[in-house]
Amino acid sequence: MTVTDTPRLDEAALEQFVHQAVGDLAAAISGLMVHLGDRLGLYRAMAGAGPLTAAELSARTGTSERYVREWLSNQAAGGYVAYEPAAGTFELSAEHALVLADESSPVFLDGAFETIASCYTDHEAFAEAFRSGDGIGWGDHDDRLYTGALRLFRPGYAANLVDSWLPALDGVVEKLRDGASVADVGCGLGASTVILAQAFEHSSFVGYDIHGPSIDAAREAAAEAGVERRARFEVGSAKDLPGAGYDLVTLFDCLHDMGDPVGAARHIRDSLAEDGTLLLVEPAAGERLEDNLNPVSRLYYGLSTVICTPSSLDQEVGLGLGAQAGPKRLEEVLNEAGFSHVRVATRTPFNLVIEARR
Repeated sequence: MTVTDTPRLDEAALEQFVHQAVGDLAAAISGLMVHLGDRLGLYRAMAGAGPLTAAELSARTGTSERYVREWLSNQAAGGYVAYEPAAGTFELSAEHALVLADESSPVFLDGAFETIASCYTDHEAFAEAFRSGDGIGWGDHDDRLYTGALRLFRPGYAANLVDSWLPALDGVVEKLRDGASVADVGCGLGASTVILAQAFEHSSFVGYDIHGPSIDAAREAAAEAGVERRARFEVGSAKDLPGAGYDLVTLFDCLHDMGDPVGAARHIRDSLAEDGTLLLVEPAAGERLEDNLNPVSRLYYGLSTVICTPSSLDQEVGLGLGAQAGPKRLEEVLNEAGFSHVRVATRTPFNLVIEARR
């Protein structure tokens, strides 16, 4: 009988990883606390208010002081709010308010926490998908996925789309100012389409999405913004894009969700005018896994595991491109679809912005 020696443990490495895992546990439950703070208006009530006691915050928000006190203690322990022991007060700094309380801020992140909260609700469906290999349809998630995604992406679109992403494309801004025909494919609840329609009053816009309730919400958003005459919305996929002659087609954070991204991109190419442009915005990523071992990619790989990849696997072809495909793989997809000119036009810490032309 051969006795296998038990490998000697690196006690320091073990201790370090336990600390890391405990930190992740604290972050996981604190993510729920952020979602509650957002949903109950606690951050908004603290923004600009200076130091507050738990009783004062509960009075401002119509919530229970005992629950608020425990929530504030969690927030103080995580460094989200500052605690003053002598006065027993808590304060949300102006900097932290931009992330947690101001939906117009380009660094607002409550939508991401809302999206992740929806994923916990759907965990049984994810476990079954792991066992079966089947996909999960985009419309089969907890409703907070759609509102969370809207609130996650809209601040970045508002901050970057008109001022930096479009100017990085060759000649597109000029066309939009003069009056262009634009299709926004995978428009979701319409944030990107509405932003475009607000900025370019001489152009016409149509948003497509496979999720009917999202299209209903997009129509309401366009009416509320006063752009419904030049921004309409239809239920449909990329392959339902009719006719030809679009000056610009946009794909915001959705190509990797499609079952057949090559086929979708090929149909979009055929729908463009001869000098038309595809604007593709995808999550930021490097070429290889070893290039993506960082917090942003960790977030995107997690979301891709339970949202993006299942959505693709539920559709025809089921390529499962994933949210961290990277620029080289995306260029391959677009080249295979027939685009001859593909380049990374610009990027942010969260986005790859790619221009493709026929």
